[in-house]
Amino acid sequence: MRIRDAATYLGVSDDTVRRWVERGMLTATTDASGRKVVDGYEVALVAREQSTLPGPPGGVASSARNRFVGLVTDIQVDAVMAQVELQCGPFRVVSLMSSEAVRDLGLELGSVAVAVIKSTTVIVETAQGES
Repeated sequence: MRIRDAATYLGVSDDTVRRWVERGMLTATTDASGRKVVDGYEVALVAREQSTLPGPPGGVASSARNRFVGLVTDIQVDAVMAQVELQCGPFRVVSLMSSEAVRDLGLELGSVAVAVIKSTTVIVETAQGES
């Protein structure tokens, strides 16, 4: 993976990735075209180490592992259903729930909330031909 692409996935500048290579946080090699590249798996591990999403508020405990703490950025409510949008770090998470649930949870713009995703289906996509 090129330095520029690693920077995009890590949410940092190209220069930051180069500094991380210099410090030994990432290992760079040279590809057949003479460009510096880093291993995609190693970039993923650094991304995991660098992630700093806040923990659940109020000491909430749960068996669910897919939890994203974020801020409510949009709420669309009608008579029965509501759409709630959270910004969880760099990720946008949208939930559909009852209007009653929005009221019961006291959700409003700027509220801290936790998106808990419990699903048996996770779709993974990749660009065709990329490794």
